Amino acid sequence: ASQEPEQNQAAQTDQPAKTDKGNTLNADKDPAMTCASSAIWPIAGTVYRKEQLADYDFMIKHFYSVHTSTTAGRDLMKSDKFLSEDFTLEGGSDKPQILIYHTHSQEEFADHGPDNPTATVVGIGNYLTEILTAKGYSVIHDTSVYDLQNGKLDRNKAYTFALDGITDILQKNPSIEVILDVHRDGVNENLHMVNQVNGKPTAPIMFFNGVSQTPKGPIEYLPNPYRNQNLAFSFQMQLDAAAYFPNLTRKIYIKGLRYNQHLRARSALIEVGAQTNTYQEALNAMEPLAEVLDMVLQGN
Repeated sequence: ASQEPEQNQAAQTDQPAKTDKGNTLNADKDPAMTCASSAIWPIAGTVYRKEQLADYDFMIKHFYSVHTSTTAGRDLMKSDKFLSEDFTLEGGSDKPQILIYHTHSQEEFADHGPDNPTATVVGIGNYLTEILTAKGYSVIHDTSVYDLQNGKLDRNKAYTFALDGITDILQKNPSIEVILDVHRDGVNENLHMVNQVNGKPTAPIMFFNGVSQTPKGPIEYLPNPYRNQNLAFSFQMQLDAAAYFPNLTRKIYIKGLRYNQHLRARSALIEVGAQTNTYQEALNAMEPLAEVLDMVLQGN
């Protein structure tokens, strides 16, 4: 994944008041609510209100895990700005809209082997592509290998190679508005993260934001003009997941570098489970992930 120690290992359980299960939002949602209005999915989890999220300490406690390589201060983490971002797609589905790729394509799940060669992040990317295509989006799935060079695994330089690859794709397909880098995390071998989501055993997902700054200040050689939008993008998906698919997500992880999130305003790095999850547990996360992505791209 992103070469992290175990982070935030259990799905979040420290939640404020729950809503009644089975309650379905309509288009006339309470303006104080912060999740999407879905006429299809019942609210099964937690709906946060704007005044709760306006409290910086509350927002950080409930939504974020901040790595020591960086800071996420009050000047950056502003829920009102995150909530005001509109991620409705501007173009139509007659041209590519979404790019899915894998900086670390060699990441495998627990049951990967000769009998199950597709049990990798590329495999779950294929399934996510199918789901989003069925929803009417035009998706490119880049299955290029960026983390193997001359037969050797190098996950740090992979971001440099991936940048070259996806920049080329974007030059050929300037209509792309969404970029998803799909990974799986690396955790202690004795940790198996799995939750019931939609009645299925599901590997939790974790949105990951690079903020191009250390505790000393901005990293000048890693500018990201879309940093605030990227933070808002993951935050809005996290809120929708909390409302409609409780236990789908871990806290959003914030780290100091950029992770190629500077190319589009709707860029997300997504960790799906870990090496201790089965392929099916990871696949089961793709449907709810597609739903929360769809909610945000429909204007939340």
